[in-house]
Amino acid sequence: MSALAGTGTLGRLALRRDRLMTPLWAVVVGGLAASGVGSLATLYDTAAKRAEMAASMNANSSMRSLYGPVFSDSVGGLAAWRFGTFTAVLAAVMSLIIVVRHTREEEETGRQEMLSAGMVGRRAPLTAALLAALVANAAVALIVTAGLAGQGAGGALALGLAVGGTGMLFATTAAIAAQLTESARLAKGLTAAVLGLAFGLRAAGDAGTAGGSSVLTWLSPIGWAENVRAFAGERWWVLLLIALAVAVQAAVAYGLAGRRDVGMSFLPARPGPAEGRIATVGGLAWRLQRGGLLGWSAGFLVAGLAFGGMADGAAELVGDNERARQIFERMGGQAGLSNAFLATMAGLFGMIGSLYVVGSVMRLHGEETSQRAEPLLASAVGRLRWAAGHLAIAFGGAVVIMLLAGTGLAVSYGRDFGPIVGACLVQLPATWVLGGLAVLLWGAMPKAAVAAWGVAGLALALGWIGPALDLPRSVLDLSPFGHLPKLPGGAMEWPPTLVLAGVTVALVGVGLAALRRRDLTT
Repeated sequence: MSALAGTGTLGRLALRRDRLMTPLWAVVVGGLAASGVGSLATLYDTAAKRAEMAASMNANSSMRSLYGPVFSDSVGGLAAWRFGTFTAVLAAVMSLIIVVRHTREEEETGRQEMLSAGMVGRRAPLTAALLAALVANAAVALIVTAGLAGQGAGGALALGLAVGGTGMLFATTAAIAAQLTESARLAKGLTAAVLGLAFGLRAAGDAGTAGGSSVLTWLSPIGWAENVRAFAGERWWVLLLIALAVAVQAAVAYGLAGRRDVGMSFLPARPGPAEGRIATVGGLAWRLQRGGLLGWSAGFLVAGLAFGGMADGAAELVGDNERARQIFERMGGQAGLSNAFLATMAGLFGMIGSLYVVGSVMRLHGEETSQRAEPLLASAVGRLRWAAGHLAIAFGGAVVIMLLAGTGLAVSYGRDFGPIVGACLVQLPATWVLGGLAVLLWGAMPKAAVAAWGVAGLALALGWIGPALDLPRSVLDLSPFGHLPKLPGGAMEWPPTLVLAGVTVALVGVGLAALRRRDLTT
């Protein structure tokens, strides 16, 4: 039997399972760059404004580390600068989720073993997963190219291919991680760590040089996408470098896949007795989730330290552009541009922090669907007690990461420690609401629990892109973050924060009540 037997059937199954997730990701990721062109054209409507903005950006090392250097002061060049890096990162996240979902998760749940009992080749599941990722990244590249084609067909195509190519590069990275580990969660974590390292190398390189020519930038796949230089004399040969990396990593993944049994890995989990702190369900929850919490904590602290130093440069970046000033103020408040910038960063940390809470809550869903929860609950451990251990880490961990983010912002900014930390902590009620919704979906409708990711992503999109697109207040208020006070600089408003906290309690309560009354997912 061929090693690729059954690839077509598995590929169609993967696309069918992702029929909602893939289009949503493609529209959000691809539309991010396409939707920002009009805003940039309005913000910088003359060549002089665009040139001034590009010069100020290239002179600011902190902003270069965040977005990269500006290679062209055309509208297309500014769009590639503003959205190219983050679109590439989002494409990478999309790809790692798709590949791990159709490889290691299938093995972890036992479904792949049943499928492999039929006419399925050894490398067919991996091929189907990579094909699903290829379809998703092709859709992203097409949307980016179509959205920016009005600024120049060549530049739009270069940017679309750079974004889609980066997504495929990390799809193959995820394919390797799925062969190395026994856990889907660990496979995602390893790939995310590589992505974070790539972003950090690119940021460090661009902070040191303004032309994207740093060795550190060239060591990063994110830096390769940047150096395609869409709308700035495209470097098509860099795309060949990305394609070569994809081919090499795919070959490694295929080689590893052919040398292990289904369900096994090259880095097997280390078993051990339930002694000491892991003799309780709370200790077990901590043992399972501590790696994720420590990673998020370190990331938020480092990000706070990086962003805090940019606050005083916000006024210089915006200059006399009233439209840009209004966007910052819509995102962050009205009491001065530096405070507005800090409030914007605090809000962004809160929105990203909601992904941590949702992920931690969804760990309960993963434990249930992988059938690890069933033998635990067959003992004297009750469902609520089991869930409480994970929820304490999810909601309490959010406090830790937001506290560290605020500490990093305040230390780097150099003053106003209390107000800045408070601005980050005030994001918690909105973050908890999204976690509470995840508890409700998991407890009442476990098959629909994955929708919690979509809601969190929508809240992030509304808060991140909505002000720049000048969306009406009624639309922005669909996100719980739209109801929070804008701190520092604004007045503290207790009623909305208390209401959000009450909504969280209600959502968690209803979700846990439903958990007690339903059967476990098999």
